Amino acid sequence: MDKDQIEQSAALLTEARRSMRPIDGLPEALRPASVTDAHAIQDATTVGLGKPVGAFKAMAPANAEATRGVIYADTVVASPALLPAAQVPQCGVEGEVAFVFRRDLPTRGTPYTRDDVAAAVDACAAIEVVTSRYHDSDRVSNLEKLADSISNGAFVYGPPLADWRKLELGKLKVTLTVNGSPVLEQVGGHPTGDPLGVAVAFVNMMPDGVRAGQFVTCGSLTGLRYLKPGDVCGVRFDGLGAAEVTFVAAA
Repeated sequence: MDKDQIEQSAALLTEARRSMRPIDGLPEALRPASVTDAHAIQDATTVGLGKPVGAFKAMAPANAEATRGVIYADTVVASPALLPAAQVPQCGVEGEVAFVFRRDLPTRGTPYTRDDVAAAVDACAAIEVVTSRYHDSDRVSNLEKLADSISNGAFVYGPPLADWRKLELGKLKVTLTVNGSPVLEQVGGHPTGDPLGVAVAFVNMMPDGVRAGQFVTCGSLTGLRYLKPGDVCGVRFDGLGAAEVTFVAAA
């Protein structure tokens, strides 16, 4: 894609975010053809919105290109969080392991190692709140979803834990509750089994590095569930902590 196509795509997604009116998809001539295109559309959307970035969601599947999605600072909320359902109308939830950077990790000539990244982060339980700028995200391509920051709506984080390195983060027992009742209890479930590995891939893909205070959330251990206004969702990881979000219905 050229710069003009990227900016046109970003303008459509920017307006969809501002107006809260979903679109059917990106016009064929403005659809990303690569991960690089999709990331560029994300970045142009960020410029169009004029919002600071407080976090990212990252994926690093085996034998595939690592990706990231932007999470804006005004949607990064400490647990227990109250989110107006009208702002995240799909009320999607995923329980995840996330990290917060205690110090900057600027770009450098050699890749950051696992130890480098582990020494710079605290870990926490998190709920990624999912909502799409498309009417039906199942009908658009994965690259279009990536251009829309992989349908991110908000990010809710539990208390960060400094002493986390003794934990096997991909093999923790996780419990997801809705309105106080468990709807999922299992051990593990992470797509790669290695949340820290996803964070390392994320750091090394970032052309401008990452900054202290930013979060990265590293893949769902609970799958995606859609709730409704008024619901309360909680996630707990044994040894790591918990996070909770309430979807506040309109008065």
